[in-house]
Amino acid sequence: MTTTIAPQLRAGRREWAGLAVLMIPVLLISVDNTVLGFAIPAISVGLHPTGTQLLWIVDIYALMLAGLLVVMGSLGDRLGRRLLLVIGSCGFGAASLLAAFSVSPEMLIIARALLGIFGATLMPSTLSLIRNIFSDDKDRRIAIATWAAMFSGGAALGPIVGGVLIEHFHWGSIFFINLPLIAAFIPLAIWLLPESRDPNPGRVDPASIVLSMLALAPLVFAIKHAMAAGPDMLFWVTVSVALGAGASFVLRQLALPTPMLDVRLFANKVFTSAVASNLLSIMGLAGFLYFGTQLLQLVLGLSPVEAALVLIPGLVTSIVAGYLVVPIVARFAPRVVVPAALLLNALGMGIVAFTPEHTVTGMLVAFLILGIGLGGAEVVTNDLILAAVPANRAGAASAISETAYEFGSVMGTTVLGGLSTFVFGSALHSAIGDDANRAQFDTLGSALEYTAGLGGQAAHRTAEAAVASFETGVQWAAGAAVVLVVIAAVLTSIGLKGAGRLLPGASAGAEGQEPRPCPKDDD
Repeated sequence: MTTTIAPQLRAGRREWAGLAVLMIPVLLISVDNTVLGFAIPAISVGLHPTGTQLLWIVDIYALMLAGLLVVMGSLGDRLGRRLLLVIGSCGFGAASLLAAFSVSPEMLIIARALLGIFGATLMPSTLSLIRNIFSDDKDRRIAIATWAAMFSGGAALGPIVGGVLIEHFHWGSIFFINLPLIAAFIPLAIWLLPESRDPNPGRVDPASIVLSMLALAPLVFAIKHAMAAGPDMLFWVTVSVALGAGASFVLRQLALPTPMLDVRLFANKVFTSAVASNLLSIMGLAGFLYFGTQLLQLVLGLSPVEAALVLIPGLVTSIVAGYLVVPIVARFAPRVVVPAALLLNALGMGIVAFTPEHTVTGMLVAFLILGIGLGGAEVVTNDLILAAVPANRAGAASAISETAYEFGSVMGTTVLGGLSTFVFGSALHSAIGDDANRAQFDTLGSALEYTAGLGGQAAHRTAEAAVASFETGVQWAAGAAVVLVVIAAVLTSIGLKGAGRLLPGASAGAEGQEPRPCPKDDD
C-alpha cells in the first residue's frame, strides 16, 4: 500500500545550509524593493525627477519583477532553477553598478528596470527549490517561515540600510550592498544547492510572455497617469489594452497543453485566497514604506539613521511573528489565523490614517503592529500555496505567489503612493494657488528645497503648507490601505474555509480535500 509518509525524509545539515544560501537572493530582492525609501529625498535633490519620474524610479523595479516572474519561473522549470539563480545573480550585480552611477532620472529608471528583469530570475527558484529540498512537511513549514521572515524582514530592512548609508555616503551607495552578497552566493549555490527542473516542462510560448507584460505594464501606467492627469482618453485606452491582454493571456493558458502559467490553480479557493491575501497585505506595506519614510524625515525632521531606527522594532517583530505563527496554526485553522493577522496589519495602517498629528512614537507603534500582522500571515499563506500543488508544479505555484508579492509592491507604490501624491498636489494648490503647479512642487522634498532657497516669511508659510498637504496625502493613502487590508481579511475568512487546521507534519490539500494525516514522529 502506498502512503505519503515514506518520501518525507527529515532534512539534514546540507539541506539547512542550502536554505541559508537561498536566503541570499531573497534578501537581495526584498531589500532592493524598499531600499530607496530613505534615498527618495536625496534622489529628489540630486537628480531633480518629476513626481511621476520619482514614482517610476521606485516601482519600475517591482513592475518588471511582477511582469517577468511567471516567465522566469517557467524558464527555471526548463533550464534548471539553480542555473537560473547563478545567471540572474551575475546580471543583478551588473545592474546594481549601473544604478549606483546613474546621473539622470532616466538612467536610474533604466537601471532599476534591469534590476527587476534579473531579479525575476532569482525569486521563482527560491520557493520552488524549498519545495523540492524539504520533503518533510514540518521541515518545509519552518523553511517557508524562514523564507517569509527574510522576505518581509528584508523589505523592512531596506529602508534601514538605506537610511544608514544615506547618512554617511552618496545615495548611489545603497546599490553597492548587493555586490558582496552576490560574490558570496554564486560559489555557495553551486556547492550546496541541488539542480532541479520540471521533467515535462513543455515549450516556451513567446505570445504568452508578450501578453503577460501587456497586461501589467499598461495597467500600472494608467493608474500613474490618472493620478497626474485624471481619467482622460489615454487612461481608458491603456486600461483597455491591459484588460484585453489579460483576458487573452488567460484564454491562451487554458488552451495550451502545457501553459506558461497554470491558471487552473485559481479554481482552488484556498490557493486563490492565499495569493490575494499576499497581494493586498504587501500592497499596504509598500505604500507605508513609500510615504512613511518621507514623513519621518521631511515632516518629523529625523535624520536617515534616526528614521531607520524607528523601523527596527517592526522589522524584528515581523521576523519573530513568522516563526511564532508555526505552532499557532497547528492549533487554529488558517481561516482564523490569517484574517486575524491581516486585521493587525489594518490596525497599524489605521494609526497612521486617523492620527490628527503624526509623531515618531505613533509611526513606531504603527509599523510594529503592521510587522506582526504581515509576518504572521505570510508564513501560513505561502505554505497553503505550495501545499496545494504537486512538487513538479512548485515552480508555477511559487511564481504565482511571488508575482502577487511584486505586483502588490507595484500597486502599493502606484495606488497608495500615487494617491498620497495626488492629494498632496491638490491640497497644496488649494493652499497656495497656481504656484503649486511649479515643477518644484511635484514632491515634498523638492518643494522644501525650493522654499528654503527663497527665504522670508512667505517662503516659510509655503513650506508649512507643503508639509500639511503631505500629511493629508499620507492620511488618505493610509486610510485606503486600511480598506484594502480589511477586504483581504474578509475574503480570506471566506475563501480559506476549505483549509483545515494545519497539524504538525500535515499540509493543506486541494479544495474539497482534507489535509494529509499527520505521520507519527520517530523522534
